[in-house]
Amino acid sequence: MRILLTNDDGVHFEGLWVLYERLTPRHRVTVVAPDRERSAVGHGITLSEPIRTSQVSMNGGGSGYAVTGTPADCVKLGLLEILDEPPDMVIAGINPGANVGVNLNYSGTVAAAKEAALCGIAAIAVSMEGYETNHYREAADFVLRLAETLHARGLPAGTFLNVNLPNAPLTHTAGVRVSRQGVPSNSEYFEKRLDPRERPYYWQGGETQKFDPHPEIDGTALEEKYISITPVKCDMTDYTALEKLKSWKIDI
Repeated sequence: MRILLTNDDGVHFEGLWVLYERLTPRHRVTVVAPDRERSAVGHGITLSEPIRTSQVSMNGGGSGYAVTGTPADCVKLGLLEILDEPPDMVIAGINPGANVGVNLNYSGTVAAAKEAALCGIAAIAVSMEGYETNHYREAADFVLRLAETLHARGLPAGTFLNVNLPNAPLTHTAGVRVSRQGVPSNSEYFEKRLDPRERPYYWQGGETQKFDPHPEIDGTALEEKYISITPVKCDMTDYTALEKLKSWKIDI
């Protein structure tokens, strides 16, 4: 299988290269990732400045392409310029910090997988709960098995998988739960501070998402130590509202 591997944490991030090392013995993997951290950039693409690439090598072996753009840029550039032929799959990750609930809207990791799905390529976004972990290698084992299952079985066009793993060894997880995106209550705020010249600046913050206790919610599944797998559609149309809107008889 030909795999394009990317992330939003930068081409040198550990989670990316652990996954690369696990996939390469069985598959042909090309790394195309941002040259620096691009977390929470969503599905942004670069239009007002040139995108540059450079080849990078890692101490443990392996090489890839560092891109000055966003995760979505990396996928576009990989598909259209860097690869000689389309990959069978795009995998984004492994990302530190869960991408569940509202975070799907902001995540560069999820956006990379979505960009691939928009281009007709099978895709998986992979994240792990927490920001300090020693469990990337076990997570990579799971991703390898899931990727091979996805390749064998397929998904509808325009659908990709969003995967979130607990920050624990696989043997300490509760199993796998196919889940749906939660829309939790969320409390956000800005903290206003003053710099040494008395000019205001702001730090954005927020409390932990509070999820509906229904077991099929992605955040709830993760809290209960399940690996959460959510199929996500690129088509954002609300078909229930579509039919209701037609009944409004809107005219000029």
